[in-house]
Amino acid sequence: MPVLGIETSCDETAAAVVDGDGNILSDIVLSQLDDHRPYGGVVPEIAARAHVEHLDTIITRAMNDAGLGYTDLNGIAATAGPGLIGGVMVGLMTGKAIAAAQRKPFVAVNHLEGHALTARLTHQAAFPYLLLLISGGHCQLLEVAGVGAYRRIGTTIDDAVGEAFDKTAKLLGLGFPGGPAVEAAAAHGDPTAFALPRPLAGTETCDFSFSGLKTAVLHAVRDAAPLTDARRADMAASFQAAVADVLVDRTGRAMKQFAGCHPNVRSLVVAGGVAANQALRARLDLAAAAHDFTLLVPPPRLCTDNAVMIAWAGVERLRLGLTDNFAAPPRARWPLDAAAAATGAKA
Repeated sequence: MPVLGIETSCDETAAAVVDGDGNILSDIVLSQLDDHRPYGGVVPEIAARAHVEHLDTIITRAMNDAGLGYTDLNGIAATAGPGLIGGVMVGLMTGKAIAAAQRKPFVAVNHLEGHALTARLTHQAAFPYLLLLISGGHCQLLEVAGVGAYRRIGTTIDDAVGEAFDKTAKLLGLGFPGGPAVEAAAAHGDPTAFALPRPLAGTETCDFSFSGLKTAVLHAVRDAAPLTDARRADMAASFQAAVADVLVDRTGRAMKQFAGCHPNVRSLVVAGGVAANQALRARLDLAAAAHDFTLLVPPPRLCTDNAVMIAWAGVERLRLGLTDNFAAPPRARWPLDAAAAATGAKA
């Protein structure tokens, strides 16, 4: 039976209905890009207000597109974190209200688990698999052993890769959102034009660092000012190439570790908003093949924030009898792996 998913963790107001066979019955996403573009980034107060104004309509559209009434649902799933706390509260409280009114099971979904399990919807990925989660707020390598069973292999020690894309786009005057803007500009540039660092490449851990790379871009842009359109494209291409080299190096080390623990398993899943970048996908595909892994990446629409992944996570959890009560709290930070959560680590 179908599950309604609600996603409001950042600047997309989204609702979707997915059934237990993996059929996407509806998928509605309202972007707030125009609201935030004048500020060059997401403004939490504006995001939360927009969720309040539009969520009811988005849910109604999702239910209508699915051709279902609330009594037809098997459960309600809503993002409970991590994310901008105001937005998280809007979706979480709405999901609880619908579940209470309809007397349906409720699932408080970790947004990161939504990304982690999407490949099981799109590619029927079998457990275990290696996950590279890359987005505006997260950059992690995890072993996915099952629903709710995650082990962190590597994480960023400072900034997420998506944040680095956004800051680079801002430095280059490419606009918001930064990821697609940098990718578009890079397509016309020379990736060898600027010598940029590859932080932590070759080190023993599987961790990431992008703060130094952002600083290097800042200095290079200042030194090259004023930038022509051609030089701006060169910088975008050079930055994107540096990111790709770092991701390939860190993920390659993680693949070696994962293969040592699971010699008969060879699946690398890449998820999160940055996974929509086609140039990075191509580099990771080659890296996976070099380690005898198969790369699994959801379609771009399901890489960025959406409610399909939240509904699917709800399906997966309901199958196992994993539900939440209405005391489930909204969380700004919520590490996916239990060991990191126990230490108070960031999401």
